Amino acid sequence: MFKESPIIRRKSRQIMVGNVPVGGDAPISVQSMTNTLTTDVAATVAQIKSLEAVGADIVRVSIPTMDAAEAFKEIKKQVRVPLVTDIHFDYRIALKVAEYGADCLRINPGNIGNVDRIRAVVDSARDKNIPIRIGVNGGSLEKDIQAKYTEPTPEALLESAMRHVDILDGLNFHDFKVSVKASDVFLAVGAYRLLAKQIDNPLHLGITEAGGLRSGSVKSSVGLGLLLSEGIGDTLRVSLAADPVEEIKVGFDILKSLKLRSRGINFIACPSCSRQEFDVISTVNALEERLEDIVTPMDVSIIGCIVNGPGEATVSDLGLTGSSKKSGFYLDGVRQKERFDNDKLVEQLEERIRAKAAKLDESNKISVKEID
Repeated sequence: MFKESPIIRRKSRQIMVGNVPVGGDAPISVQSMTNTLTTDVAATVAQIKSLEAVGADIVRVSIPTMDAAEAFKEIKKQVRVPLVTDIHFDYRIALKVAEYGADCLRINPGNIGNVDRIRAVVDSARDKNIPIRIGVNGGSLEKDIQAKYTEPTPEALLESAMRHVDILDGLNFHDFKVSVKASDVFLAVGAYRLLAKQIDNPLHLGITEAGGLRSGSVKSSVGLGLLLSEGIGDTLRVSLAADPVEEIKVGFDILKSLKLRSRGINFIACPSCSRQEFDVISTVNALEERLEDIVTPMDVSIIGCIVNGPGEATVSDLGLTGSSKKSGFYLDGVRQKERFDNDKLVEQLEERIRAKAAKLDESNKISVKEID
């Protein structure tokens, strides 16, 4: 089994979104976006903190009005995670949130007015060391590009993106990342593949408007998985019609499955069959819910019988192999004399998993101290 990802990532320049590096050899960051009214400061701050609690590296906030910009000033004071401000058309809003400490400006330069207005925003970003994200969407291409291609195509998204890239390059501003999102998997993947060959800036991945929790997670996993497996992508958002917290969870699960990020528990569990000696599904569901607060990377295998159980357990940090009445327990790949009662599995496993996480955390602290 692969202990490390075999994926060779595309070489990209690095930018800083607040204190989070994006691109280069930095870990692929996971983002989400608030869906509260930005002018409701308390609700927006609460949602940002809930996203931060489950591991969000970066959070995007929509700033459609000057009132929202004033609210952003207060929001920024109350949170720690870097904030990307989403702005369309009005360059004055971009200038205002830059003044108030935005960590990144999400704009399309060609959509915010004449050259003087674009230059004003770029100069402000340069002066305050704020990067820009160019965000192209298959559903909102420029009218002339729509007319030229008649429908969204990878080439159409690329042309739109390069139009905005050329504006920033012309102003000698290179501190930006780019996205070419679409709701169609093949369209988005094709566009990102083309863009990855054209520029060396970091790429923000996403299958936009992917759908609800289940369908959107599947669509995003397929699309983002294809790109990430080819080494394309420096930061990502899973766009779901669901609680934004779920976007972060799914994003990390995608990265974990490709061994590109390690955060929290990687549960290896069988789908269950008539050989199972305990209720695998309810056990795993209960543990996932109880252990959401664990951020320590570890593999935990929960297999309902002795056919595949030992093989998975020997390559996991903790493993459970189903047997009649009492199931076998493995620690660091070694079978223990201790056996777990099948009617108390959740409580017993939670206790051992938390103990293992604490031990790994302490070991990591010692290693870091020795390095210092």
